[in-house]
Order: sequence, then structure tokens, then C-alpha cells
Amino acid sequence: MTNLFDLHDKVAIVTGGGAGGGIGHAIALGLARQGAEVVVPDIDQAGAEQTAKEIRALGRRSLGLRCDVSQPGEVEALFAALDREFGRIDILVNNVYTFPSRVRPAELRLEDWEQTLAVNLRSYFLCAQQAIRRMLAQGQGGSIVNISSIAGSSALGRGNFPYSVSKSGVNQLTRELAVEYAGQGIRVNAIQPAQVLTPSFKAKVLTNPVFNEKLKPRLLAGIPLNRLLEPEEFAGPVIFLCSDAASAITGVLLPVDGGNLALNAGGNHIWPTD
Repeated sequence: MTNLFDLHDKVAIVTGGGAGGGIGHAIALGLARQGAEVVVPDIDQAGAEQTAKEIRALGRRSLGLRCDVSQPGEVEALFAALDREFGRIDILVNNVYTFPSRVRPAELRLEDWEQTLAVNLRSYFLCAQQAIRRMLAQGQGGSIVNISSIAGSSALGRGNFPYSVSKSGVNQLTRELAVEYAGQGIRVNAIQPAQVLTPSFKAKVLTNPVFNEKLKPRLLAGIPLNRLLEPEEFAGPVIFLCSDAASAITGVLLPVDGGNLALNAGGNHIWPTD
């Protein structure tokens, strides 16, 4: 019972785990700190190699490489590299995403729709399929964690349409795979973030006067914790779901959202007398 969160002798892949302070970067380092060896594929090769360097500084083996996980051939090459370097996989964290320019659904370009589904959903299937094949052959089970979103469970509007639809697909992919492979000891769960203060979010949104004046108060009104989230706050939940501490948990969509999905659309934490 003292080693429930220990991930020594485990090999993990964290897609989109390149350096830069995002969710994948935080998760990759978190898994390594618990003892896992981590493969880091990212379309940013320099970022992937930097994360791998940071993991090796923690005393763990790591491999950082460029990979577009929405492309079947590149996913096959990724897992071939995994086989050569590590010979097994115990943990897969599907983390990559894209978000097209915000437009109303009636004006959405087909290529933006298809690209969003390719990155946000097809890549999850491609990587999960490769990981599951190896987990079945190993005969020791494994854990898959999909990074979904609150947008997959409730509509946000504001041009989120293709992103939200892709994340709802991630939610059902999670449930279906969990049910299909529970008997073989492969657990599949998802985490649903609310808005996270990633470097890209800060660069694109926090510097926008309209965001600070209009949208930020609206976002905070929907988060009972009354703050946006930090990337590092996702390492702990992923470690939990990948560890023996969650050995009976599969098919779960875990909100890490400051209370967003628990809040009724008309609710808040302010009393009428306040």
C-alpha cells in the first residue's frame, strides 16, 4: 500500500509532451518523477528533445522525437521506435489537440473540420490501437489516459464547435475502449480540463483586452474555484489514473475543471444576500 503511486519499471508515451510548459510537458515530467521512462512525440522536435533531456536529468530513460500523431505512418514509426528503444509500453497519454480559428458552424471550412477531427480524435485512436496491440501481447494490462475537455460534455458556443465535437468523440472512445479491454487488464480513462493557463493560451488570449474585459469574467463565473487552471495540476490526476491506486477505475471521465461541470448554468457561489 505504500507504493500505490510508484511507476518504476513502467514505460509511457505522452503525445504532445514537448517543452514549453503545456499540459503534456507537465504530465511527462510528473510520470518521470514517479519512476516511469517516457517517450515524448511532438510535432515540435526541439521541444520533444528538450522534454526528454529534462526527464533524463531526473535519472529516467527518455526519447524525444518529432511525430504528427494524426498520420498513421508516423504513428507506426513512433511505436517502432518505442519497440527498439524500450521493448514495451505500459502507459499511453493522448494529449495532442488543435483549435481552428473561431467561426460559427455555418461558416466553418471543411478542411478545418477535418483537421480538427484528425488531430483531436483520429490521433487518439491511432495511438490507442498501437498501444493496445502491444499491451495485449505483453499480457500484463496497461493504462491509457485521454486528455479530453469540459467541451466534450457541455456546449460552450463561441466558435468551439469542431473542438467540442472532437472532444465528445474522445469521451466515447474512452468508454468503448474501457469496456472492450477491461477483461485484459487495460484501463482507459479520460481527464476533462477547463481553461488552462498554457503558454499558448497566455500568448493568444491573456494579452487580448476583449478577453480580460468580457470573456475572463464569464469563464471565472463558471469555475467555482474562481481561477483558471495551471498545467502542473494535471500531473497528479494522470499519475493516479496510471498507477495501482486506480486499479479498479476504468471508463471514467474525470473533470479537472475547478468545479465547472458540477455547476448548474444558472448557479454560482454567491448568496442572494451578498
